[in-house]
Amino acid sequence: MSTLAEGQTGPHSATDAARERTFGPLYSRNALAVVARGRMAAKSSTWLILVSGFFEPVLYLISMGVGLGPIVGTVAGPGGQEISYAAYIAPALLAVSAMNGAVYDSTWNVFFKMNFANLYQGMLYTSLGPLDVAIGEIFLALLRGLLYATGFTAVMAVMGLITTPWAILVIPASVLIAFGFASFGMGITSFMKTFQQMDWINFFMLPMFLFSATFYPITVYPQYIQWLIQAMPLWHGVELLRQISIGSFSPATAVHIGYYLVMIALGITLTTGRLRKLFLK
Repeated sequence: MSTLAEGQTGPHSATDAARERTFGPLYSRNALAVVARGRMAAKSSTWLILVSGFFEPVLYLISMGVGLGPIVGTVAGPGGQEISYAAYIAPALLAVSAMNGAVYDSTWNVFFKMNFANLYQGMLYTSLGPLDVAIGEIFLALLRGLLYATGFTAVMAVMGLITTPWAILVIPASVLIAFGFASFGMGITSFMKTFQQMDWINFFMLPMFLFSATFYPITVYPQYIQWLIQAMPLWHGVELLRQISIGSFSPATAVHIGYYLVMIALGITLTTGRLRKLFLK
């Protein structure tokens, strides 16, 4: 009887142990604990810091769209549809807003928590795994991106730049864009050790903002420059939101979405691997 019992429970116990060894160190299914901690910390911060990244694209929209728009007139949007200059740059600036919110939370905040507060090291001393921490921190960045996207979409509506019911989809699409940048931002930040190294993030973000067809069509560039721009993640976000904002969809829409899905998968893999390497030695 005891032999039979051991035969019945032995393989089951071995399977459980293997499963724990495989997944236990990485993921404890408790990412909400990281989110709860982040929300508590946010309550003690000034709201001006939280919404600061929202105002920059709004000011660009007012200055460029309203101030320069009457001079530019109409431009060709997705599918060749003629739209006002303000309607042309507004979705692009929304993509920039989603990027800014996600990158700020997943880079500078993570840099401080990782190198000065030793927060992640303390988290991983508990039952939390690297994937819990990665998902929790990325979700916090997405909340910021969602806040920016919702507020900016409201500004677009007030300015009369939303002309189709499809435009409401720019909010979840903006969260997708934020997800892509946040997943990679945290992983890249794990390599940074000094404030000078962190400046490289802004060094790459600024060209994306200026050259990702934000203020003018990509066709103004030579062909080889266009290929470089089309490899940048922000360009895909700009084009995706432009198509959604006027309800003009094409096979390229699926390409833009697929780009971010791949970006998210690679970013989460990178971030989880880096946290594991740094703190689970």
